[in-house]
Amino acid sequence: MADADPEQVSAAAADDVADRLRLIRTAGVGPVTYRQLLRRFGTARAAIEALPELARRGGGRVRTPADPRVIEREVAQVARLDARHIFQGDRDYPPLLATLADAPAVLTVRGCIPDPAAPSIAIVGARNASAAACRFARGLAHDLASEGAVVVSGLARGIDTAAHVGAGPATVAVIAGGIDVAYPPENAALQERIAAEALLVAEMPVGTEPRARHFPHRNRIIAGWAHGTMVVEAAPKSGSLITARLAGEAGRDVMAVPGSPLDPRAQGCNLLIRDGATLIQNAQDVLEQIRPFDPRVVRAPVLPFEVQPPADADDQARRGVVALLGPVATPVDEVIRQSGVPAAVVQMVLLELEIAGRLERHAGGRVSLVG
Repeated sequence: MADADPEQVSAAAADDVADRLRLIRTAGVGPVTYRQLLRRFGTARAAIEALPELARRGGGRVRTPADPRVIEREVAQVARLDARHIFQGDRDYPPLLATLADAPAVLTVRGCIPDPAAPSIAIVGARNASAAACRFARGLAHDLASEGAVVVSGLARGIDTAAHVGAGPATVAVIAGGIDVAYPPENAALQERIAAEALLVAEMPVGTEPRARHFPHRNRIIAGWAHGTMVVEAAPKSGSLITARLAGEAGRDVMAVPGSPLDPRAQGCNLLIRDGATLIQNAQDVLEQIRPFDPRVVRAPVLPFEVQPPADADDQARRGVVALLGPVATPVDEVIRQSGVPAAVVQMVLLELEIAGRLERHAGGRVSLVG
């Protein structure tokens, strides 16, 4: 049998990248839906072709797939930036992040992927952090990097910036906008340095200006990438506590640095410790906390999506599943239990409803009807 033509192989790979991006950038196709579509139809192109029928079955409007010309421009822009896309199922995709139920379908990255076997610690905290907290975060990140750990943070002002600076090249910066957008502006030079010496990561398409709704998505990547999340300084309702909560929900260690009860910026950390977070005083405390993590989790290769047998629902099953849903988020497992319908069929009905714009997915494997 003759070897495959390298040019044909390259062209097929490029087409597959474009198809995957087109599916991911289609309105209504989130990370969970993306995985289910690939498992159901095998390829992104087949999934795109199936979208109109899925929307019809779900009783909603037909989703228009992303414009191929827009995808072509995105691919070209990413290449010009010396960046690349990493998809779920690729071997470079971070193994710990891949275990999240809502792991990003695609990441845009610049720089070098760190060794997945190295311990990784997320360091987050207040943007308006005190000078003492910034100094502590910078020194702690430096000490962790000296011990072979990777420091993950969000490139925000304050604690995030201090952590990245302290870790040097042993850092991962996850940003809320596109890979080409520097935010905050004063961190433009630091962002470029991280892209050149470490790793810069974005979930949003190139050119996307960060908005408030993007930051919780970024926070889940920070929490999901690391073995544990440490909060250095944070107010009770800060985004850093969202990151800590997401880390706890993912089964990762949550750590915090205690502070004075007289300082409002320390109240969030003190509350975390009161609720069970590990009190941290130095780098050794952090490493001792995360070392029990089973290294096989991060060394196991990420396998491609396996195509599942068709599990189409009939009208009776569809009506039964829809009747159990409402505006209040309900666990999918509970829907399966009460419907008496096979799990694969329930998942197919939920997929149809989501493509039709009638279903919203929530954290913790819960779903609700829209409107």
